[in-house]
Amino acid sequence: MSTKAQAEGGQRRRGPGRRPGRRPGAADTRGEILAAARKVFAAKGFDKATVRGIAREAGVDPALVHHYFDSKEGVFVAAMQLPADPGEVIPRILDGPREQTGFRLVRELLTITASPQAREPMMALMRTAMTNEQAVGMVREFLMQAILGRVITLAGVSPLRAEAAFAQLFGMMAMRYIVKLEPLATVEIDELAEVIGPAVQRYLFDD
Repeated sequence: MSTKAQAEGGQRRRGPGRRPGRRPGAADTRGEILAAARKVFAAKGFDKATVRGIAREAGVDPALVHHYFDSKEGVFVAAMQLPADPGEVIPRILDGPREQTGFRLVRELLTITASPQAREPMMALMRTAMTNEQAVGMVREFLMQAILGRVITLAGVSPLRAEAAFAQLFGMMAMRYIVKLEPLATVEIDELAEVIGPAVQRYLFDD
């Protein structure tokens, strides 16, 4: 029996008073957790949503949520179908010469969103955040905790500098993929990173 099967089998609901596990007959436990997560994030926002609350909504044990996802951030990334987990990407960007951080950041963001299939969920979330107050609150909380918070901690920059750098990146993404402003929309990744990277570098480090 596989490790996953053992984890799920050991946490099935067996009767009243038992801790909830996988619903009897459920074919897609991970899918049920993600559906529950979308509902909880939409209702409570990223900050107030908890793994325990998501588990309760899905009718499973919190340990089963952790079986599939490392953290609440990981659940959010999967539920919103974002192209990458910031917890994995940001340390990779910051691991290198400081004077090239801006370039690496721009290039990494453009690379992981190069595929239309990968970037469309992010673009949909950006569009929604521009017009929907509930969505913008959820996105803001995720940015502050999962992205900007890590940049501030790992890069040792001020919140204002981290937010200014993100604003530059947000604008670049909107112009490239939503407005489709030429030649910004079709220029090669490395060329655009060479242009935008120094601006992001100045925001972060005043270099």
